[in-house]
Formats: sequence, structure tokens, C-alpha cells
Amino acid sequence: MLSVDLWLWSLEEADEHLDHFSKELSVDELRRADRFVKSSDRSMYIVGRAGLRRILADYIGLDAKAVEFEYGPHGKPYLQNGPGFNLSHSGGRAALAVCSYAHPGLDIELVRPIEDAVAKHHFSPTEYAELSCLQPSDWLQGFFRCWTRKEAVLKSLGHGLYMPLDSFDVTLSPGVPPRLTRIEDDNPLSWTLIHFEPAPGWIGALALRDTGSPVELRWRSGDPIVRAYSRRSRK
Repeated sequence: MLSVDLWLWSLEEADEHLDHFSKELSVDELRRADRFVKSSDRSMYIVGRAGLRRILADYIGLDAKAVEFEYGPHGKPYLQNGPGFNLSHSGGRAALAVCSYAHPGLDIELVRPIEDAVAKHHFSPTEYAELSCLQPSDWLQGFFRCWTRKEAVLKSLGHGLYMPLDSFDVTLSPGVPPRLTRIEDDNPLSWTLIHFEPAPGWIGALALRDTGSPVELRWRSGDPIVRAYSRRSRK
């Protein structure tokens, strides 16, 4: 069985703590942080990247600052000699999937109002038709079940927006198990999709291809983020 660790933590930190997080980021990460227009977006990026580094550092036995990322052709980060991972964030929360499998895809979304035109534009005709058949009270949840599953598949492949969202279909109706039902130039049966809810009001999905075994999702907490800061603050 393939075990996937799922880490969750808050991206909201007091400004006076940001220096402790910033010290663990690379020069490139700090430059990217400085490009954010809104200070809140900058702060959440810093906390998210520091959290990513601190968690992965525990897996590979390094200091957070020493973690070195490689990047795929479309910008997806990975570790040359470390576990597979994928980071997602929404609504002030972060989620990180870590496992021995090389290419996990993860997405979380805060459920919020969405216009029908967004679904019509981004979803496949099959998905949009299925979504349109849902009761009005189920529509928003159905939209985010579909959205997170599609994003997770794209992130697993590392294609980002370079692969059309309507080139594959996922299930989205309540009570229907999460699965890929069609994908161009691939076998949908090779894929595993997992639905989860990281917190009330959030929806998430994990996608993996060719795992060769059942998948177990193991919930972790963001405590190492807090402990790492606490150790530094006591020095």
C-alpha cells in the first residue's frame, strides 16, 4: 500500500514572525515574495514556502534552508533525491502531500461563490452537463469537487495550464466515487483520485498515476511549523 502524508497548516502569521520564516527561503524565493503587490499575499507566500521547507527537511534530514529544489519544464518543484510532494493553498490554508511516489497532484479550494460561466468555460461538455443536472443546493459543492480533481490531475502531470481542462473528465456528483473517466492519450483506469475535506468549507483532491497499489491517506498536522518557530524563538 502506498502511504501519502497530508500536512495542513495556516498561512496567517503575525508580521513580527515573518523574519524567522524569511531566513529559511532561497534568494529566488525572496525575490518572488517581493513581487507580490499585497502584503498579505507576500506574507502567506513566505509562510507557505517556509512550511514546505521545514516539513520536507524532516524527511531528508536537512535544515530547512539547505533544502534545494529542482524544477520541471513547466515550473513544478521536486527534490532530486527526496520524496515526491505537492503543495496547494487556498483561503489562508496550505496543504502538502508527501510520499515515495514521484508525482502526486494536490489541490485544495475554499468553497466560495462561482458563476456558472466559469464551469461552462473550463469544464468538458460531459462534466458541465453533469453539473447542470445537480440540485441548486448541490451545485457549488459539485463545482469544487470537479475543479479540485481536475487541478490535482494537472499538477500530478506537471502540465499546469498547458493541458486543456476539457481534455479529460472526472466525476463530480454527490455519492459518486472520485475517478477519472476519460483522458486523451492515456488510460483513465491508471489513475487514482481521492476526495478529502481539509477543514469545514474546504474541498480537496489528490491524484496519482500508476501507483500499482491501493493508496492510504495519512493526516498530519502543521505542528512542525510551530515547533520549528518555537525552537528558534527560545534561542
